[in-house]
Amino acid sequence: MQSYLKRILTARVYDVAVETPLEHAPNLSARTGNNILFKREDMQPVFSFKLRGAYNKMAHLSPEQLKKGVIAASAGNHAQGVALSAHRLGCKAIIVMPTTTPQVKIEAVRHFGQRSVEIVLHGDSYSDAYTHAKLLETEKQLTFVHPFDDPDVIAGQGTIAMEILRQRQAPIHAIFCAIGGGGLIAGVAAYVKQVRPDIKVIGVQTTDSDAMARSLKAKKRVTLGDVGLFSDGTAVKIAGEETFRLCKQFVDEVVLVDTDEVCAAIKDVFQDTRSILEPAGALAVAGAKTYAKREGLKGETLVTVCSGANMNFDRLRFVAERSEIGEKREALLAVTIPETPGSFRKFCSLLGKRNITEFNYRFADPKAAQVFVGIQVKDQSETTDLVEKLQRNKLPTLDLSDNEMAKLHLRHLVGGHAPEAKNEILFRFEFPERPGALMNFLNSMNHNWNISLFHYRNHGADYGRVLVGMQVPKSDKGELKIFLDTLGYPYWDESGNPAYKLFLG
Repeated sequence: MQSYLKRILTARVYDVAVETPLEHAPNLSARTGNNILFKREDMQPVFSFKLRGAYNKMAHLSPEQLKKGVIAASAGNHAQGVALSAHRLGCKAIIVMPTTTPQVKIEAVRHFGQRSVEIVLHGDSYSDAYTHAKLLETEKQLTFVHPFDDPDVIAGQGTIAMEILRQRQAPIHAIFCAIGGGGLIAGVAAYVKQVRPDIKVIGVQTTDSDAMARSLKAKKRVTLGDVGLFSDGTAVKIAGEETFRLCKQFVDEVVLVDTDEVCAAIKDVFQDTRSILEPAGALAVAGAKTYAKREGLKGETLVTVCSGANMNFDRLRFVAERSEIGEKREALLAVTIPETPGSFRKFCSLLGKRNITEFNYRFADPKAAQVFVGIQVKDQSETTDLVEKLQRNKLPTLDLSDNEMAKLHLRHLVGGHAPEAKNEILFRFEFPERPGALMNFLNSMNHNWNISLFHYRNHGADYGRVLVGMQVPKSDKGELKIFLDTLGYPYWDESGNPAYKLFLG
C-alpha cells in the first residue's frame, strides 16, 4: 500500500496533463439536496483522464524500450493518451482499437499521435483488441502499455485523488469513479484510503458491462460473455488482475446504472457546465445520483470524476431522447380512446397543462383509437397519478416508460394505411411551443371533423412540427379554408405528397 502512495506522489503526469478543476454543480446539487462536485477530467488535453496513466507508464520506460516502441489496446481514450505521450517522448506506437470505436476517437488518435502512431482496428470489444495487441507485442518486440492493469498506469490515475483532496479540504462523503478495467478507481482508492480513510470510494458500472461488480461479489475475476457498447469507454469483459486486487481491498461498493440513467447524467452535466460528456464520462454522475437516492442522503458532499468527453456527435440524438426518461421526467403512455368526435379533445383536457413531448396516432379501428404519447412529468409519482386519472375517466392506459421496444422502435413506427378514413386530408402545421397550442387547435376546428392521424415530436425549437390528418367532407371545404386562415398557425397541404400516399394514405 505504501508503495502505491509513493508511486502516486512521484508520478510523472504533469509534463502533459493538467490539474483539472473541482467544480460545484449548482443545478444538480439543488435537485438532489447534496453538494455535488465534478472533477473535470474531460478538460485534459485529450479530453480524458487516460493521459495521466499512459504518460506515467511511458515516462518510466528505459531509453532502449522507447527506441523499440510501444503498443497498446484501447477503446479510444487510452489510445489518445498513448498517442500524445508517444509524440512527446519521440517514440513509435502501434495502437489496436476495436472496430466499434467511435470515429471521433480514431481521428483524435491520429491527431494527437501525428506521425508517431499506427492504428490497427481489430475485433468488436476491448478484449478482442487486447488479444490481438499481445500477439503483435511478441511479434514486433514492443513494450505493452496496458490501459489499466499496470502499477504505473494505476499510479498515474491516482493523481486525480491527490488533486481532489488538495482542492477540497472540507469533509467528503464519497468519491465516485467509472469502472471499465478498474485503473481509475484502483488509483483513486489506493490514495484516498491511505490519506482519508473516512471517505467512501464507490465505483459505477453499467448493468450490461459489470465485470468488476460481479467479480467483487464472486470474490474472483469473472469474464463476461459480451458487453454493452453504449458506454464504449467501459466496455471491458474482465477486470484487471491488479485492479481487482486493489478494488477488493479498498473500494466500498459498486453501483450499477442503466443506459437511460447515463443519458440523464450527460444532460445534468450539460445543464451545469455546458459541456457534453461521453457515456463513460458521465457514469460517476449517474452513480452518485442513484446512490444518494437509495441512501436518502441530504447535505453530503459527493465528488464525481467526469472522466471523458470524447462523444460521437451522432449519438446526441439518442442521448437527448432517453435523458428525460432516465430521470423519470418523461412518461410514455399508450392510451385507448373511443373513436368518436370530441374524445380526442377530452383526452387532451385530462392531460392539463403538462408539456407533450410526443404524440403519435393513426386511425385503425372505427370503434377505438390507440394513442402513443410522451408527457413531461416531475417524477414517477406524477406518472402514476396521471395513469390513474385517465383510467378513472374510462381511457385504458398503459405506462410504456420502461418498455425498451417502445422506447427504441415503437415511438418511430406508429402509422400505416387507413382505408376506412374516408375524406381524409393531410396538413403539416407549425405550432408555437407553448401550453395550450394544441387545445387552441382542437377548439377551433369543427367538432364533427374526426382527427384520423396526429404526429408530433418536441425538438426543442420555438415551433413544434405537427402532422394532422382530418376527415373533412367535401361539402365543408369552405369552412376548412376559414378554419385554416383564422387559426394563425403556418400550414402546408400534404394530401398530394407521395410519401403520404405510399405509407399513410
